Parts: sequence; C-alpha cells; structure tokens
Amino acid sequence: MTQANKPSLPTKKKKGRLKEYRWPIAGVLFLLLLLSAFVIRLPYYIEMPGTAEDIRSVMTVDGKMDTKSGSYDFVTVAVKEATPADLIYAWATPFTDIYSAKDMTGGSSSQEFTRINQFYMETSQNMAIYQGLKTAGKETQMDFLGVYVMQVADDSTFKGILNIADTVTGVNGKTFKSSKELIDYVGSQKIGDPVSVTYIEDGQTKTADGKIIKLSNGKNGIGISLIDRTEAKGDVPVQFATQGIGGPSAGMMFSLAIYTQVADPDLRQGRHIAGTGTINQDGTVGDIGGIDKKVVAADKEGAEIFFAPNNPVSKEEKKANPKAKSNYETAKEAAKQIHSKMKIVPVKTLQDAIDYLKKK
Repeated sequence: MTQANKPSLPTKKKKGRLKEYRWPIAGVLFLLLLLSAFVIRLPYYIEMPGTAEDIRSVMTVDGKMDTKSGSYDFVTVAVKEATPADLIYAWATPFTDIYSAKDMTGGSSSQEFTRINQFYMETSQNMAIYQGLKTAGKETQMDFLGVYVMQVADDSTFKGILNIADTVTGVNGKTFKSSKELIDYVGSQKIGDPVSVTYIEDGQTKTADGKIIKLSNGKNGIGISLIDRTEAKGDVPVQFATQGIGGPSAGMMFSLAIYTQVADPDLRQGRHIAGTGTINQDGTVGDIGGIDKKVVAADKEGAEIFFAPNNPVSKEEKKANPKAKSNYETAKEAAKQIHSKMKIVPVKTLQDAIDYLKKK
C-alpha cells in the first residue's frame, strides 16, 4: 500500500510546532537585547546641553523677587551615566561628549560626585552673595567655617571615617580662621602623633581619632585633600533654592543678578541675558567646562547676550593640548556652528559684565 509509506500525521504536527515557537523566542531575545541597551549602565558618562534657567526661579534678594522685564539665565549641562544606547546617541549627535567614569568623577562614587557638585554650588552662591553685595556698595563679610573634605588618601588613618564633603571644623580641640592655619598646625605635628578631628557629617557634629602620617608631598598631615568652606554675610539677605543643581559655574550670573537687584534695577533693560563662569572673592570670573553645550542651551531659550569667561590659555595647557582654546573662543565657535544670533561677550570680571550692560 502506498499510503503506508507516507509520513504519519503526528510527525507533521511536531514540525509545525517547532516553526511556531521559533519566532516568538527570537522576538523575546531581541526585545531583551533592545531593553538592555537602554538599561545597562556602563563605566562612561555623557555630557550634553542642559537648560537655561531664569535666576528668579531660584533666588530672592531681601525676600523679594526681581520683577523687572527681561531675565538673567544661568545655564546647565546635562550629565548622566551612559547606557549602550546613550553612547550611540552621543556618537551621532553634535555637542554631546563621552567621558570615562574616572575622567568625569575623579574616581569618586556617584554619591560622592553628587555631594562634591552640591558643595561647589553652595560655594558659588556664597561667593556670589559676597561679590554681588560688595560691588553694590553694601556691607558684607566672608566667614570661615572649616574645610571641606575633597578626598581621603588610602593610607590615611581616617580612611572610611571622613567622607567627601564632610566639613572639618577643628583639630585637637583647636579652631582655625583659614585652611592655611589648619594645614600649618597639622603639619607641625610628628608622624605617628595621635590626632582628634572634629567634623560635620550630614548636619551632625562628630569626632574621630587617628594619627599623623607622611604625605605624598613629603609633609606631615592627616591625609585629606581640602578646600575652604565659607559663608557670606551682609546687610541684605539673599536666599537660594537650587536643590538638584550642582557645580560652580553659575557664580558670575548669580553675582550679576544680586548686584542688579540691589544697586541698578534697570541694568538689564528688558534683555534676555545668559552666561556662565565661576566667581572668585576678588571679582574675577573663572573658566568652566562644557561651555559649547551651554551656548546651545542658551540659544534654544532665546537669549540675546551670552557672557563667557575670557581667560588666556596657559603655556602648560597649550603644551599639553596645542589645540586648547579659551572659554570665549569655544563659545564663539559653538554659536557660529549653530548659526546663533546671540552676542557672545567676553568677560574677565563681574565689573566687565556690568560695564557692558551699562554701555549697550
């Protein structure tokens, strides 16, 4: 019988089922792979244009908001831990840069990196209050509160005790008027001497005991990198609300906004003005990173004027990178690349920005 030589019906069904299941499994695997591209965190960060924010949204002077027309904007860059999809986006998108985690954070954890940036924002606000009020002719002073811990050496006896952004307020029961006084005192102790440190962590005052060690620079110390923690005080109270925003680059624009509201309310003349740069205690404006991205963000929000730090590139920087450019040069190139109509204005001091606005 010829029918007996044909494949049986059950065999046909099995083959059909294998074909039916093959595509769903492949689809699930594809979806998982696609999902992982957006979820898996890699040891890289991407930096891209952020936002331009009206300073009035985060600052009041003497309990009042600036009600004059126009605005001063501080500008941000957006930084995030990269996924595979982010890296692809960065490679394909202008003004989006990729950094290794070490280059971006200096080896700090994500939490420590956030705390460092919060410290820089707090410092920029204090410098802005001091410089803005002083330039406006108001009484102001800068008080020393202690030193911020920026790094703890691996061989420090305070490793695992002191953390980044803790504030050291005293050593062996002594208080100091500057970080230099603290460093000089600690350096005068002998290697192996016991030392007690008073510090503030998350708002709580604590003490810890350790020993003096030999530092990598050959001096004696406790093995921490530090920077002054100060607080500006003046006749006119200034309040900030910048939760979730970090870094020092808004200092110059904060200073300008304070000066304007206190001394010259009509200085802005209805113009939409953005800018960036740190502010120092002597009124000079410091360089910042990512200025090309800030130009893009300010242009997107319709700013007419953009203040950019104009400090010359040092010989050391030029030697390390012959293509290095000043913040002002980089900002002008970015504006040209995006065909922006913004006026890029170079400044070296807060007074430069004030003088420009008065003349125009």
